[in-house]
Amino acid sequence: MKILVVGSGGREHALAWKLAESKRVQMVYVAPGNGGTARDARLQNINITDLHELATFVEREHIALTVVGPETPLAGGIVNLFRARGLKVFGPSREAAQLESSKDFAKAFMQRHGIPTAEYQTFSDVKQAHAYIDAKGAPIVIKADGLAAGKGVVVAMSLEEAHQAVDHMLADNRFGDAGARIVIEEFLAGEEASFIVMCDGKNILPLATSQDHKRLRDNDQGPNTGGMGAYSPAPIVTPAMHARVMREIINPTIAGMHKDGIPFTGFLYAGLMIDAAGNPKTLEFNCRMGDPETQPIMARLKTDLLTVMEHAVNGTLDAVELEWDRRTAVGVVLAAGGYPDSPAKGDVIDGIPAETPETVTFHAGTVEADGKLLTSGGRVLCVVGLGDSVKMAQKQAYETVDKIHFDGMQYRRDIGWRGLKH
Repeated sequence: MKILVVGSGGREHALAWKLAESKRVQMVYVAPGNGGTARDARLQNINITDLHELATFVEREHIALTVVGPETPLAGGIVNLFRARGLKVFGPSREAAQLESSKDFAKAFMQRHGIPTAEYQTFSDVKQAHAYIDAKGAPIVIKADGLAAGKGVVVAMSLEEAHQAVDHMLADNRFGDAGARIVIEEFLAGEEASFIVMCDGKNILPLATSQDHKRLRDNDQGPNTGGMGAYSPAPIVTPAMHARVMREIINPTIAGMHKDGIPFTGFLYAGLMIDAAGNPKTLEFNCRMGDPETQPIMARLKTDLLTVMEHAVNGTLDAVELEWDRRTAVGVVLAAGGYPDSPAKGDVIDGIPAETPETVTFHAGTVEADGKLLTSGGRVLCVVGLGDSVKMAQKQAYETVDKIHFDGMQYRRDIGWRGLKH
């Protein structure tokens, strides 16, 4: 069988890598892919980003199944287009993807269906937004309504920071249309976890839990990023917490989408905040797997991913039971100099070791040019280490990180630190 994975990041490299392990897979195409997918003989990059051209490619090559990685093609309606042409594709429709592509849509949906989340209001008027912040005080959270590549959220610890965020998004139009409306919500304290499930419209299959590290520097200091690393499983999600999240958040979300006439298929990612009393609330929804969470999750998955995907597109996910590596996986993101604001590009990357049973390196912002591997984006690589504990997995990951070099390389030395406290 031939499979297509749409996207170019670390998440897509990890999905393609896992799909390629299946005995029944002849070739995994990645559109457009990256330097890492270019170097794997089982994968083939195709330089097509236009959705109609992609659908034509799938028809011509008789590709059995398409898996969509990033949010932009989902919000652009790739699933609607492929389905209209009778092609099997895993992901949410454009309408269902609004859970991610519009923060206002997601918040109104949660309120309507009684799903626990932070109190909020939506604004497109600068004056009203400033008045609301003054009334509520800090800390407070300001979010661009639309897609802003993981950078449209400001957790303002002071009023000054909050007002500045409103001016950036609404007045200066920093995020274009994505920031023409903003959502301002109460600040939630606690510990975050990433809860990702697969859904075929009615059946729900939870994946292994994980925890992302959003801040650039150690001890959760510095600016928010797209994610500097992740580990799986996340000890904060105990079996009791898992059952509660399914009962209070995931099940009502899937049922609510069905009730609203927008059945949800694809990966659903609920970003959770679990407070000191152990109450989970929904920070956000993503309509795709997280990046960098996908990399440690795929490194732990033992079940054939192709079989799982076939059940997902055929509406039979209830027939699947996932098997996981008992070890912990820690994924460390190596970012370019200047990330997140202005990442450097074109630096030569050296020293990536070959994959072992304990470590694998996934590519994100890399490109192959004249036989050399160069940086081409903010988050360049994600090094995953596996071990019998968080500490041992960290050791595997960081020993591999120490072998890799490119100018300006920056990374956190404490990925998985919360896991050591449980």
